[in-house]
Amino acid sequence: MIYYDKVTKLYNDAAPALEDISFSIEPGEFVSFVGHSGAGKTTLIKMLLAEDRPTSGAVFFQSENIHELPSRMLNMMRRKIGTVFQDFRLLPHKTAYENIAFAMEAAGRSDEDIRSDVPHVLELVDLGDRMQHFPGQLSGGEQQRVAIARAIVNQPDVIIADEPTGNLDPVNTFEVVQILKKINDLGTTIILTTHNKGVIDSLKKRVITLDRGRIVRDDKEGKYVL
Repeated sequence: MIYYDKVTKLYNDAAPALEDISFSIEPGEFVSFVGHSGAGKTTLIKMLLAEDRPTSGAVFFQSENIHELPSRMLNMMRRKIGTVFQDFRLLPHKTAYENIAFAMEAAGRSDEDIRSDVPHVLELVDLGDRMQHFPGQLSGGEQQRVAIARAIVNQPDVIIADEPTGNLDPVNTFEVVQILKKINDLGTTIILTTHNKGVIDSLKKRVITLDRGRIVRDDKEGKYVL
């Protein structure tokens, strides 16, 4: 479970980036966060990745207060979370296969695991025939699918997809969303941030709406309402 307990984040004298935020996410949920730019979505994600600290309150992951973990345990916790970003963040001089293998090597996985698992996750995202292509030889949608494969290859408990369709056309957006739904159906928790109304309305999953650092809606089968 993920739990935010009365989290507030202040930067200097500006209005709070987050103000008294409390919510929980159960294992296997698909939760989308929506809100205008500056609503607090990025800060909220950074808290879960321990890239930022609350001014007050606490963030828990599997009953552990993230910001009280020693470095070794924090690194172990981060391995349970895969991330997908708007700008793909692939290594340009490595093939699709090598980009994913690199993530496995960083996690200490064996050569045998890499040979077995990389083709499997590329098939899962419908790119089994593109594994030897470099990012520059792939479309934006294909690059994002490689990024998703890289995020899931170490079998994390949670995937954070931060505006994953922001640079994609409608066709590729649909394909990426279908893959995220497939991963969720296999039991992985999905946390999605997006400005795309069509994506949110088609998912029919839980939607948490942020406005100026506060939660203003939390709907079990929500729509994009701002």
